[in-house]
Amino acid sequence: MIRSELVQLLARDNPDLALGDIERIVTVFFDTISTRLAQDGRVELRGFGAFSTRARDARTGRNPRTGESVDVQAKRVPYFKPGKEMRVRLNA
Repeated sequence: MIRSELVQLLARDNPDLALGDIERIVTVFFDTISTRLAQDGRVELRGFGAFSTRARDARTGRNPRTGESVDVQAKRVPYFKPGKEMRVRLNA
């Protein structure tokens, strides 16, 4: 599912809300998660799961086109851990 499909699904299930309002809600939701991850690295949605960041060490990578070695800097990457309710639904 992509963002526009999510907006359409929410619009179908909530005909009393304007499409523009739903788009803004979805945008604010994702922006808030991204901002919080950048600030303190964790967003927990009970029953759904937790978004956090993980540290990746610097390493030597390889350019797939040329085969040349490339230094990749240390960075933080997003990580999602599904909650118990989601795991149960997926395995039902």
